[in-house]
Amino acid sequence: MEETILRVKNLTVIYHGGKEPAVHQVNFALKRGSSLGLIGESGSGKTSIGLAIMGLLTKTATIEGAVYYQGTELGSLSVKERSSFYWRKIAMVFQNSLETLNPVLTVGEQIEECLRRHTTLTRVESKEKVKELLIKVGFDPARGLCYPHQLSGGMRQRVLTAMALSCDPDVLIIDEPTTALDAGAKNEMIQLLAGLHRERKFALVVISHELPVIANLTSRIMVMYKGKIVEEGKTKDVLKAPQHTYTRGLINSSPALNPYRDLWGIPGAREEATTDGCNFFPRCSQRLESCKNIPPRLEDVFMERKVACHRGGIVTLLQGKGISKSYRFKGKTIMACVDCEIAIRAGEVVALIGESGSGKTTLAEIISGVLAPDAGEVFFEGERVSGHNASACKNGLQIVFQDPFSALNEHFTVEQAVREPLDILKLGTLVERKALVKQMLKELQLPGEDEDFLMRRCYTLSGGQRQRVALARSLVLEPQLLVADEISSMLDPSTQANMIRMLKGLQNTKGFAMLFITHDLMLARKIADTIYVMRQGRIIQQGPVSGAFSYLTVRDGSRDTLIEK
Repeated sequence: MEETILRVKNLTVIYHGGKEPAVHQVNFALKRGSSLGLIGESGSGKTSIGLAIMGLLTKTATIEGAVYYQGTELGSLSVKERSSFYWRKIAMVFQNSLETLNPVLTVGEQIEECLRRHTTLTRVESKEKVKELLIKVGFDPARGLCYPHQLSGGMRQRVLTAMALSCDPDVLIIDEPTTALDAGAKNEMIQLLAGLHRERKFALVVISHELPVIANLTSRIMVMYKGKIVEEGKTKDVLKAPQHTYTRGLINSSPALNPYRDLWGIPGAREEATTDGCNFFPRCSQRLESCKNIPPRLEDVFMERKVACHRGGIVTLLQGKGISKSYRFKGKTIMACVDCEIAIRAGEVVALIGESGSGKTTLAEIISGVLAPDAGEVFFEGERVSGHNASACKNGLQIVFQDPFSALNEHFTVEQAVREPLDILKLGTLVERKALVKQMLKELQLPGEDEDFLMRRCYTLSGGQRQRVALARSLVLEPQLLVADEISSMLDPSTQANMIRMLKGLQNTKGFAMLFITHDLMLARKIADTIYVMRQGRIIQQGPVSGAFSYLTVRDGSRDTLIEK
């Protein structure tokens, strides 16, 4: 078994004058040849870990915990003893190459300086080693005569890499190696680092907010938020199936991983901790009130995956098992749903797609409790859905139907239509209910403050207005799951586009999950996290939208059929 070459134990970094730790109780270990990625939003503490390992924060921060190199605790050594480890054993490639490099020395002189300071090579040997290093990082040795400002960003990054590798370290820490580089330079840098890692077998730590860099250079990943590790696991597994809502938000914000989707950042902003509990509480889509009081521990949720979440990671809001439903028509039995299985997680958008008559609406109505299945069960938040028990409540499940003209009582005023669920459940006073109605209409880009609009009868509204009022009626109860059944199919393209963007924005901001039913494949791919394909009453395929779910619609006789590209 490979010996652990670097171990970080309970590392905590508190900058002088700071209120909260920049890094809090971080632990990890690296063996020779292994690789670890650190990801997170700016300010999450990634770079502070690297600088603390390198011993560069002793004058600006209080460091707690320990860093071990092959069993030697570096913090227990004298300054002179520690200096013999840095660069020779542990080296770092810094983020801002123009600030890091000395503007009055050539890059060759700066690499040579590292060699002269940290090795016993003679001047002649050092100059020869500089040439070898420049060649190793893909440079013409003549470039060593250039000054930093004469090189591009990608070239300077190569110089820093050469400097870091000059003393053949056992551990290499790389901070944002591709930031501000063009696509070609990024790819070259990734290939260079991957090749050097394979060849030299050093332990590698990659700090980056660019997920493709992490995916290509590391085998394990740690996700950081406000100084704490919130998720840890194999890189490919975490990026494919994140278990923390924060990790999922980071992945969904990456254009490289979501080339066909609109990008939506994580709602809210990183702020100073306002609770004694989970730091991510203000931004989490599945938070419980109890999460505010007790900080979660980073614990195993399954093999080689750890998550810091009181709910054990992203929870499954709705689970449908073995759902079947048939209808009798002119003496014939029509199977609308056949042994259907579906799962929807908190904060997730699931698209259910299929041709007309495939059983999508029937499945949606069974999930919502509108229809009873012939067989199978539906569970919402662990409780069996029966009738309206999941929908006749706040923070439950709501459905918006396809036809906006039949979805509302046309003789109701707008205010009555939206307020009715609050009235039935007797939630708040009449004044509070009206305030909620106004706020909800405003969020759906309707004139909720206009008394004339509130008093308009629903039959006087346009199709787009009616559909937004129907959405307001459902969202006023702050559901955890919204079932939207072909809600844009009867609208013109411009109104449809505006409504979908508005709805997706609300979903992202409020954090509710959504089952979006459509036959529009391109629309499903643009807004969904997961896709289920339904045909003739059966779920025939399912998976993440980023996977192999690219479909064509072809005409087969008089029917639309889905085939995979």
